[in-house]
Amino acid sequence: MENWVKGFAAKPIILSFALMKKLLLFPYHFSISDKNMNDIYESAATSLGLFSSPCLTKVELRVACKGISDRDALSKPDPCVVLKMQSHGQWLEVDRTEVLRSSINPTFSKVFTLDYYFEEVQRLRYELYDISSSHNGMREADCLGAMECTLGQIVSQRKLSKALLKQSSTGGKSTITITAEELTGNDDYVELSFSARKLDDKDFFSKSDPFLEIYRVNDDATQQLVYRTETVMNNLNPVWKTFKTSLNCLCSGDHERMLKCTVWDWDSNGKHDYIGEFEATFKEMRGATDGKQVQWECINPKYKVKKKNYRNSGIVILNQCKVIKMHSFLDYIMGGCQIQFTVAIDFTASNGDPRNSCSLHYIHPYQPNEYLKALVAVGEICQDYDSDKMFPAFGFGARIPPDFKVSHDFAVNFNEDNPECAGIQGVVEAYQNCLPKIQLYGPTNIAPIIQKVANSASEEVHTREAMQYFILLILTDGVITDMADTREAIVQASHLPMSIIIVGVGNADFTDMQTLDGDDGILRSPKGEPVLRDIVQFVPFRNFKHASPAALAKSVLAEVPNQVVDYYNSKGIKPKCPSEYEASRTFGH
Repeated sequence: MENWVKGFAAKPIILSFALMKKLLLFPYHFSISDKNMNDIYESAATSLGLFSSPCLTKVELRVACKGISDRDALSKPDPCVVLKMQSHGQWLEVDRTEVLRSSINPTFSKVFTLDYYFEEVQRLRYELYDISSSHNGMREADCLGAMECTLGQIVSQRKLSKALLKQSSTGGKSTITITAEELTGNDDYVELSFSARKLDDKDFFSKSDPFLEIYRVNDDATQQLVYRTETVMNNLNPVWKTFKTSLNCLCSGDHERMLKCTVWDWDSNGKHDYIGEFEATFKEMRGATDGKQVQWECINPKYKVKKKNYRNSGIVILNQCKVIKMHSFLDYIMGGCQIQFTVAIDFTASNGDPRNSCSLHYIHPYQPNEYLKALVAVGEICQDYDSDKMFPAFGFGARIPPDFKVSHDFAVNFNEDNPECAGIQGVVEAYQNCLPKIQLYGPTNIAPIIQKVANSASEEVHTREAMQYFILLILTDGVITDMADTREAIVQASHLPMSIIIVGVGNADFTDMQTLDGDDGILRSPKGEPVLRDIVQFVPFRNFKHASPAALAKSVLAEVPNQVVDYYNSKGIKPKCPSEYEASRTFGH
């Protein structure tokens, strides 16, 4: 399952802001049904512990390993560390580091960011893998060891080193070190574009293969790796890819803090050759704006002492330094951004005849089926962010009247010109009314419905305003038939203001769904194009069968605030301020 842990910080926003909006912004809208709705939010908020469990702070965790022994004696391992967190007795992946080639003592540049709760035991598990280039992702990778601890242990010690245990629970010689740092209030990001020219040539038969490392010099004079660029092969004038890092990570928000930058010539055996280094501050880097460049001489101190006419080992150039102001989910919502919520329901024959009590679509007079439970749990939260409360609802995989042709994107209310239903209750009624009129069939194709919502989201792109964000909730009982088309549709949708939530209903094998969720590496289209950003969240309903609706909603929706923020921030789209939004809004009484 995708790393829903990252969304913890947004957790209080989703529910408590929904309450705040009802109580403060729209006091004149209350009625009996609103009171019931309010009770739902109150009970959900209580069950999630929103009022008693505030997130104390965010912490950044950095990872390094030493003495990794590989199963293959002929080559060094290509290590990668996966971070997991325990939830409901299960280990769920939070994030993973980059893969470092041929390294027995890796220091990873990837930083894990977690929310720290003082009163919760947050169990973490670090798993070290050897990702051989001949292997197909994580599934075939060798696990070289694991370490378990709590976030509290890391935070209290600041730096925690432990042995990596093999599956036999025996400790090897390899260790893992986790360093924790509290994040300060500055959430701004900086985008940097580096290149170099006339670097020293360290290779006999070809040119150097340079990469750049940036270290932050801490107050205690220790150095912390901030970023490592990719390697540019066989090139003394490399242009490295533009990268983003937080100002916190780069310089702890201190523009005068010293940064040490080192240039290396990459070697496949892991023994990289040193080219040179230079020192800089973020204040100096800020000069690379409005088309100006900032440059530094890359100096090898040994050559400076030994060589008489030594000038430098090349020039490193900063072509662009761009500060990106980070806005919060609440900033966008209070600026008038609406969540456009669409539901898609699986009506394939594998659900079973709705007239049979064993069917997943059976309408019990007193007990809602799993489709209805999932729909209401997620929909009740989303509807508070949609002012008109009108939700398009579609079905797929059924033969529909009048000609009973198979459709994969029909309106559940059978009104193709206006598939919207009034509130979640309207979706429930349309669903119950359509069941006797259709014939469950197949196959399970979900690409058409993703493309339909993506078409609406693509119209929003041209406005360059944060006014509409689309969430597609897909409720399905089984294996997707059009996996290639679905992967393509998701990759295209990742460029749009859109998120996809898939809830697996019933007890089918949902392995394929996990690949859509990016659980086994980055999702790619059949042509190999990677998703621009992670927009899919998959949850099997059976994991929440005996939990409260709020628990399901929390797991399903926890990532949405981050996805909304990531999209608009990546496009440089700022939220409207509340006064602008109110001024542009017409109130109907």
